[in-house]
Parts: sequence; C-alpha cells; structure tokens
Amino acid sequence: MRGWRLLALLWVVTLASIAQARQLAIITDTANTTSELSASDLAKILNVRTRSWPDGKPIKIVLRDPSSADMQVVARKLFNMSGDQARAFVRAHSDLMVVADSDDAVIRYVSSTRGAIGIVDLYSLTKGVNVVKIDGKLPVEQGYLLKGN
Repeated sequence: MRGWRLLALLWVVTLASIAQARQLAIITDTANTTSELSASDLAKILNVRTRSWPDGKPIKIVLRDPSSADMQVVARKLFNMSGDQARAFVRAHSDLMVVADSDDAVIRYVSSTRGAIGIVDLYSLTKGVNVVKIDGKLPVEQGYLLKGN
C-alpha cells in the first residue's frame, strides 16, 4: 500500500511540473523580416541596448507583467534580474516597453504595431504574428532558450 501512495504522489508532482513547463515564443509583426535572433541579440533588445531593427524601424517591446510566473524565466535568462528588478527596469523604460495584461493583448499590440516584439505562451499564437527563432530554434525544439520552469 505504501508503494502505491508513493507512486501516486510522484504522479501528482510530475503532472504539476508538466503543467508549469510553459513554452514561450518571441513574436514580431508580420511585416518584420527578422526571422531569427541570437540569445545575445534578444537580450540586447530586451535590455534596450538595441533600439531599432536592421531596417531602421524602432523597436517597441511588449511584455506581460515581469513579476508574473511566465516572465520569471525571461527575467532570469535574458534580463539577469529578479521579477521585481525587471518590473522596475520596465517602468524606467516605459517609452520603449509596454506591459500588457494578457497574451492576447500582447499579440494584438504586436500584430498592429510595426517594429514591435513580444513574448507570449506558444499556445496563444495566432496567424497575425511571426514567431522568431532563437539561436536557430523554435519554441517546440529541444534546447529552446525560453522553455519554462
């Protein structure tokens, strides 16, 4: 009987970790010709060191709340900051960054704003945006930078 309890507990823990393992996608408007970025270039964009695309169009960054669970991965991997530090950074750069209240809001803003780049859950994607490869990988591929948890 004890073995079954342990197995049941292990199953519950596994399901919980699978549910939290989100796949985030970097998106741009469909007019943007950038289809791939290195992790380094993406970090430069998100840290506002790079402020325009190769065609000269200004970059507008669209994020969910930097202290939310999904954005914790982004804050840690690309901003190298805690959620609170990332939130303060976004507030300090409100002229270049927009905080949206949902993935749908991120997608709407990015799809209608030339030069915008955003981060959303892979399963929120629509055809109104382009998904950008990071280091040659799409969100569904092994080793993708922004795989959750």
